[in-house]
Amino acid sequence: MYGETEPAAAAAAERTAFRRAEKQYKLYKPPKPKGRARSKRGSGQGGGGGGEDLSSVIDFHALLAAGDGGLPAGIGRSELAGFDRPIFCFLDRPGFYFIPGALSIDEQCYWIKESLKTFPQPPNRTNLTALYGPIFDLLTAAKNQKILVEVKKTDGQEISEQNSDGRKIHSNNFKFIEDSEIPKGEVYRSTAATTLFRKLRWSTLGLQFDWSKRNYDVSLAHNKIPDALAALAKMMAIPAMPSGEEFRPEAAIVNYYSPSICLFWQLLSF
Repeated sequence: MYGETEPAAAAAAERTAFRRAEKQYKLYKPPKPKGRARSKRGSGQGGGGGGEDLSSVIDFHALLAAGDGGLPAGIGRSELAGFDRPIFCFLDRPGFYFIPGALSIDEQCYWIKESLKTFPQPPNRTNLTALYGPIFDLLTAAKNQKILVEVKKTDGQEISEQNSDGRKIHSNNFKFIEDSEIPKGEVYRSTAATTLFRKLRWSTLGLQFDWSKRNYDVSLAHNKIPDALAALAKMMAIPAMPSGEEFRPEAAIVNYYSPSICLFWQLLSF
């Protein structure tokens, strides 16, 4: 009995330790001053105020600049044939790898554009799908200041529109129109495309994840992972794969964060 519960308890303790460290180093926005009183950053309230003790934070970029010497205890570095990037790991955390500079600036810019333009395209689902149905060309609509309106269907009439590729798709009672196209004096359920774009929080690629069931739903329509992204995932997974085996990406979740949300992710030594 104890043999079954002890590993679970140890795993729970590690998760708790991670959450404590995450809160300690998370960057929060400084509180807004009230009246004439002004708050100071780093006042010690919560994490990320600016005066934290970062002595236990591992800076892998600094280790990379230091070369082969000076690795802290418990940190390893390795090179793999056919893999042109340095690899760091925690010796007591098998399966954890950190690859500094894994993507160049140009590569990062490319994938940022893809995540905004291509990844939210149906049949990929987003956090907006449940409320509005499939939304095509959200980025283009936001750039053109369009409005998403709920269209009233007449009996026996199906409302459809074409996306940027010229394919005819069902609009699920919503469509993008110009502001000037909204009939005067009529009330429509409408949302600006720019507002929807700011509310975008996640999109799913490949096999679609059903958040209500917390499971992948293979019955949902989906496209395979884009070839370029699949190739990137396979390459980055090389350090973790057994010899002779290749990683096969089937699904991915892309998270979006608004400019007002400050995230401070650091790799910590425990």
